[in-house]
This record gives sequence, structure tokens and C-alpha cells, in this order.
Amino acid sequence: MHFERANRQQALIALVQILGLAVWFSASAVVPTLQREWGISAAAGVWLTASVQVGFVAGAVASTVLSLADRFRPQVLLGTCAAGAALTTAALAAFVDSLLPAIAIRFLTGVFLAGVYPVGMKLMASWSAPALRGKAFGILIGALTLGSAVPHLISSMGDLPWRNVMASAAALAATGALTAVVAIRPGPYAETASARPNRRYALAMFKEQRPKLANIGYFGHMWELYALWTWLPMYLLASQGGKDSTLQTGLTMFLTMGVGGVAGALFGGWAADRWGRPKAAAMALAVSGSCCLLSPLMFWAEGIPMLIFLLVWGAAVIADSGVFSTSLSENIDPRYIGTALTTQTAIGFLLTVVTIQLVPLFAAIVGWQYAFVLLLPGPLIGVMAMRRLARTEPPTRKVNHDPHSDPLPTQGRTDCPIVANDY
Repeated sequence: MHFERANRQQALIALVQILGLAVWFSASAVVPTLQREWGISAAAGVWLTASVQVGFVAGAVASTVLSLADRFRPQVLLGTCAAGAALTTAALAAFVDSLLPAIAIRFLTGVFLAGVYPVGMKLMASWSAPALRGKAFGILIGALTLGSAVPHLISSMGDLPWRNVMASAAALAATGALTAVVAIRPGPYAETASARPNRRYALAMFKEQRPKLANIGYFGHMWELYALWTWLPMYLLASQGGKDSTLQTGLTMFLTMGVGGVAGALFGGWAADRWGRPKAAAMALAVSGSCCLLSPLMFWAEGIPMLIFLLVWGAAVIADSGVFSTSLSENIDPRYIGTALTTQTAIGFLLTVVTIQLVPLFAAIVGWQYAFVLLLPGPLIGVMAMRRLARTEPPTRKVNHDPHSDPLPTQGRTDCPIVANDY
């Protein structure tokens, strides 16, 4: 009975992530239209995505400083934040017709999203045994990628006005908010933190080798991920000399981010539990780095070869995402996991702002054919960090992978990687 309820709750949490995160790339999916209607440049339009990233960082840090997850029930916090993201997106669709107000509203959307993804991670962990947490996080990351890709699917369904695309994404997020409040509950692995927050640990963990290596690997992953997601449509349009329609590009983006991303996230979670966190992350980084290197050669590919290449890249670039959070949670003082994960996330998303800005500048110099070579250092550094982390791996103990036989946690248990102080 417990196993069936856990599966049902995990599915609901994943569904809320898909619906709630549909607003993340809602503006990015319509940037070409906004460039024409508002007369803005590509460099200016990029802030419609970058402002969400900055807002996410601000929201994550504020949530930790204010201990929001300790003061409110997580499902209520999740639903409230999803509703906030829906309202800001709907407001942009209904009332905004220039860049600066749009950037401000997108920043607020990012602030609210910091209560959707991280709180979803916490709820997912509360329904999964520690030995199976890689798989659970893989499901969550798969939901994130699918939700982020939904606006591209909406834009590929027809020549819709950009306001309709964003309003549709807002409606999905509102549905997710309602689902969170009505149907989701914390699981048996949620517990009350036994220590007060120690924000100094945000710096102290970088003095410890294994947490430092896990963070470096994550930063290399983030150097590549969001810049690829943001600028892949421009790469596709340029590769076909502008012949590709917005509808075709939107569908290709959904397949790459959504279908490929879900497959990669699920495989990454399974591989992390099967072969260990460092090896699974290194494999994904190596494949995505190879795709960065091959992107100039694939620039002129068309049809099925291009789609296969992008599906592989879309799967590899996200496959290690949940692995890094899991790895960090297992290699730090369990009393301060909330502080550590928030710091990791905040720095990682700040890095995405840098690469989102750099890629179009680099493309203006070398052309879109070579633009993604700029992302290659991230996976390379990540692979080196994961190889070092693997060499410091402590002897593993045998764990029971049968979810039916995993006992419920006892009060005061400290071996659970996620505690109530998360975010």
C-alpha cells in the first residue's frame, strides 16, 4: 500500500512540475515574434530568459534566508509559487507591450519558480528511499525538461499570436498550482531538521574535497545546459539558411528538450543508482561535450540525421542534472543540506546568465555554426571533476533495491539525504 501511494504521489509531483514549469521558456519560445513586434535586438531579447534565471537565484536564496520551507507546508508553498508564476505570465500576455516591463515581470516569474522546482525536489525525495533517490530525481528532472519544452510544442501547433502561447503556458501553471494544493502531501521520508541553519556552510563546504568536486561538476553542467536550450532555435534557423519555419523549429525543440530530455533524465537517474553518481555524471558530460564539439560538423545536416543528433544531445545534456544534487546531498554534513543545495543551485544559475549572454556575442564573431563550441569547457571540466570524485569514492555497502521491502524511516533518522531545511 505504501509503495502504491508513493508511486501515485511521485507521479503527481512530476505532473505539477510539468505544468508549473511550462512558463519558464514561454517568452523564449516567442522571442522571434517579439523581436519583430517590439523592434528589439537578439541581444536585448535574451534578457527575457536571463531575467528568469536571475529571478530564480534571488528566489532560492530568499527562500533559504526566510526558511520558507520550514514555515509553510511544502505542498502549499509549491502551489502558491506555481500560482504566482502563472499570474505573472498571464499579466505579461495581457498587458505588456515593451521590453523593460517584460523583463521585470519575467524576473518575478523566476522568483516564483524557485518555489516550484526546489520544493518539488524536496517533496519527491520525501517519497523515495535513499538508495533509490537517483531514479526519483531522474523522474523530477524529466518533468522539468518536459515542462520547459511545452511552450515550444504550443508554438509548433499553428501560427498562434505570442500572447496566446504565453496565456496557454500560464493556464497550465495554474492547473499545476491547484493540483499541488489539493492532491500532493509530504511523504514518510520528510523530517524535521535537527540543527539550525548554518549559512557559513555555503563557503565551508568548498573546503571539503568531495562536496567541492560535486559542485564543480554541476557548474560545468550548467555552463552548457541553459545556453543550449536558449539558443538552439537560432542555431537551427541559421543552419537551414532561414528556410525552417518557426513551426518546424518549435517541434524540433520540443522533441529535443522534451522527448530527448525525459529519456536522458530517466536514464541518468537509473544509471546513478546502478553505477554510482560520478560515473553516471561523467558519461553524460562526455556525450554532451562531444556534441558541442560536433555541432559545427552537424550544422549542415538536415532531416533525420539532425534530429537524431539533437535527440542525443538533448538527452545527454540533462541526464546528469539530478545526479549532481543527489551526489552533493550524500557528501556533506546532513544538517546543512538545504544551505548546500541552495548554494549549488544559485551559483549554477548565475553561470547560466553568463553563457546565455556570451553565446550570441560569440556567434556574431564566428557565426552560429561554431557558436556552441564555446560551451565545451563546461563538460570538460565536469568530466575531470567527476573522475577525481570517483577516485575518492568510499567503499560502498550493499543496499536493498526492492522498494517493497524498504522500511519507513524512524523519527530522528539522519541518513536521509534531504531534510526539511531544504530551500
